[in-house]
Amino acid sequence: MPLASYPFSEHYGWTEDKYGLSWQIMLAGEEQERQRITPSLMFVGKVCGKAEEAIDLYTSLFPDSKVGPILRYGKDEEPDEEGKIKYASFVLDGQEFAAMDSAREHDFGFNEAISLIVNCETQDEIDRYWDSLSAVPEAEQCGWLKDRYGLSWQVVPSAMDEMLHTGTKEQIARVTEAFLKMKKFDLAELRRAYEGSEKDG
Repeated sequence: MPLASYPFSEHYGWTEDKYGLSWQIMLAGEEQERQRITPSLMFVGKVCGKAEEAIDLYTSLFPDSKVGPILRYGKDEEPDEEGKIKYASFVLDGQEFAAMDSAREHDFGFNEAISLIVNCETQDEIDRYWDSLSAVPEAEQCGWLKDRYGLSWQVVPSAMDEMLHTGTKEQIARVTEAFLKMKKFDLAELRRAYEGSEKDG
């Protein structure tokens, strides 16, 4: 969409950078100050029409989450179905996101080029997010998963970041060797690898 005036913004444009990443640039005007950069998810192809279902799932999983304003397609906006999401705002763990359905033909969809990282403090957290989100077993690897809409997530223990940044070369090598064999991360096993101890039993 060229930089121009639209009903929702005096100055708005949708463009693509030299890396192929898509951006929407908008003058907010006198609206209440919002998050400067907001990830926006477009549900197309087989998952078109699933945006609201996905928003409900995501906001049910994360603390400090809520559904914001929703703008829906009208009856004269074919090929999009009346009532589906034209634009919706939602918050996950305090961070704002946007989502939309689009029934038009697109040569893209969700893939591993973009993923959302969930940092977890405990194994219980890892288990809960993994079990709630993962829907494509063959996509599970090294903390990565795909949900039922094709969106990629990385569910990772926060402690691993410290291990990989403060450990010795030997500790980092052991942790790396351990996590490369994992699908869902096992925090206790990563700690044993970091400390150089054998698995109990």
